[in-house]
Amino acid sequence: MLYACAAAVVVAVLAPLARAGYVLRYDMVFVPRQPLRWDLLAPAGTLPRAVPQDALVGLSAVVAPGWLVQRVVLAAVLAAAAIGAGRLVPARRAPARVVAAIGYAWTPFLAERLLIGQWGLLVCYAAMPWLIRAARDVRLGRPGAGARVVLAAACAAVTPTGGLIALVTTVVLVRPAGSSPHGPAGPRPWRPVPVLPVAVAALNAPWVVVAAGSGALATSDPGAVGAFAARGENWGGMPAALAGTGGIWNAAAVPGSRSGPLVPLVTAGLLVLAGFGFGALRRRWAEGTATRLAWLAGGSLLVSALGAVPGTSGALRAVVDQVPGAGLLRDGQKFLIPYAICLVLCFALGAERIADRVPGTGGRVVLAGLALLPVVALPDLAWGAGGKLRPVEYPAEWETVAAAVRADPGPVVSLPMSAYRAYPWNSGAIVYDPAGRYLAAPVVADDRLRVGDTVLSGESAAAAEIRARLADGRPVADEHVRWVLVQRDTGGSVPPAGLGALTEVHRGPALVLYRNPGYAAAAPDGDRLSALVGYLLAGMVVVVAGWRRFARTKSIRRRQEWAGSRP
Repeated sequence: MLYACAAAVVVAVLAPLARAGYVLRYDMVFVPRQPLRWDLLAPAGTLPRAVPQDALVGLSAVVAPGWLVQRVVLAAVLAAAAIGAGRLVPARRAPARVVAAIGYAWTPFLAERLLIGQWGLLVCYAAMPWLIRAARDVRLGRPGAGARVVLAAACAAVTPTGGLIALVTTVVLVRPAGSSPHGPAGPRPWRPVPVLPVAVAALNAPWVVVAAGSGALATSDPGAVGAFAARGENWGGMPAALAGTGGIWNAAAVPGSRSGPLVPLVTAGLLVLAGFGFGALRRRWAEGTATRLAWLAGGSLLVSALGAVPGTSGALRAVVDQVPGAGLLRDGQKFLIPYAICLVLCFALGAERIADRVPGTGGRVVLAGLALLPVVALPDLAWGAGGKLRPVEYPAEWETVAAAVRADPGPVVSLPMSAYRAYPWNSGAIVYDPAGRYLAAPVVADDRLRVGDTVLSGESAAAAEIRARLADGRPVADEHVRWVLVQRDTGGSVPPAGLGALTEVHRGPALVLYRNPGYAAAAPDGDRLSALVGYLLAGMVVVVAGWRRFARTKSIRRRQEWAGSRP
């Protein structure tokens, strides 16, 4: 039943992706074959926001094209979220597991992060039920649970935010020492597991090491706190939005149904039902995991609201401005993942308790209705979020430009200076400049972010230098720039003086590529050895956990075969 439910969710949400092409929206940028470049594995001029995500996509390009990788990832996120939540909830009725499965795979959080293209964060979202289940098994002393904790956390650590969420979840849910609170009559004592938090922390080594060796500014613009603060979506305001797992800062990523007048009332009913189900969760997880999960959920809800509450936003601005790496907290709404899974589990158990009080087949009808409630409350997640997730093809000249750069690699400047672009061939949808992942060379693009009327400063010295040259009327290409790419179909203009002394190599309807005759190759940026050590450390942790999991599964099968062969 769970697998059928997961398949139905995948088809309902991703049906438009049956067409050929790539879904390009905000941070979701897939290309035919993303190159495995050092500046993507270990960016030296910008913060490692996509580490190790870009490395994994680059590795996948060795065996599969980008369009296939994108579909597999998105389908896996939805299926794993549904199946994981359904298997995690301690329900006695099978339909209650379906309530949890659909409830977790059809949330405003998932819809909004999908519309803003943050698929790496959604991998963490999908891994969370599996991580919680494995952590609980560790508390119960079940063999092999530690390896499953590490493997689930490894999936979550595709992005720095996901890695931090996985680490905090592991520390909170896995007690470092002691035995079961039930004593000798309860579950058997479990062994001390201080190694698990250390192993999960090591999974964050790639981005931590890269950030430590990066030449980029480690602190963030304090104005980002207000720009990325959680927003209200209807008359319920910011509290109702966060309570319903919504509240993203980008209005273009909010489904239209979230502005409906009944949404706060549905959220209130959801909270009441979840409160009704929390008692059942605490009784059925008597070892204490339910209480710890509730504290974790409350903490995630608090962090999500920090930037929007007047009493805490000022303190958060000071932290972001002064503490290196604290910029991860500026978009607090993305930390709602623990709250979302706790809410769904309690909601499913509350639905089961109500169904138990309805005689006959009425209980099944109640569960079926509550299972479909998320779909009814958020109908525009279906069909590719109301058609917004629509595949498109790159114009042919993109491959022409990529071939020219591939034949003579060197740094590329992408003009006009803009981090995000709206292409007419992409139905005007905003997407992060794809040149950085399409071309087989480092690409210098504007790293400033525009949120409404607010322009947030970037941390790339190279991008700042290009902007200064353009402002002064000087050529953008010095001896360290090999190519200049002008994207004419995204609006904006480039002063003729900025293109002085360049040789035109390609001119098409949308793209113009120039070669710099005065280019002189420079030494590679960044500490590649340290970055490699970070990747190797995280990889070793995953390999060891995978091997232990494989060896245990193989051992169990051998024992089963031996037991079945006995006379």
